Amino acid sequence: MKFLPALAEHEKPVFRLVQNTIRSIYPNYYLAEIVDFFASLHSQEAISRDIAAGRVYVLLDGPRLAGTGTLRENHITRVFAAPDFLGKGVGHLIMEPLEGIIFENYDTAYLDASLPAGRFYDRRGYRTVRHEKWPVENGRILVYEVMEKTKIT
Repeated sequence: MKFLPALAEHEKPVFRLVQNTIRSIYPNYYLAEIVDFFASLHSQEAISRDIAAGRVYVLLDGPRLAGTGTLRENHITRVFAAPDFLGKGVGHLIMEPLEGIIFENYDTAYLDASLPAGRFYDRRGYRTVRHEKWPVENGRILVYEVMEKTKIT
């Protein structure tokens, strides 16, 4: 597998992967309003802006997109593996280089963990530093964990 910065040509495949993962996995954990919130948060426009800014990375299995991750300074966002790659180590293959990039310049990496990913990040050495909440449609509230990992020196 190959990990590299996303190019403009990756915009639609990244968008499809993210949306497919949200729509197929998140309903097992969240109410419809929260699933819709995640889908709108990771819109094609948002992905396009992040690719243009050089913040998006892709993990390719040959020509196929296996996963993606986005960085904003030391904040890891939008880490998604294609549903058929879940449980096959793709998350680690995305996180390892993202953390490497962060730890070249920062002592701490942080992220906002969804329910499906919390245990994964915990096993990678992230610890919850606080809980946040975000109101979505119909009075529903998204509760999530802000997690940090400190560079090992």
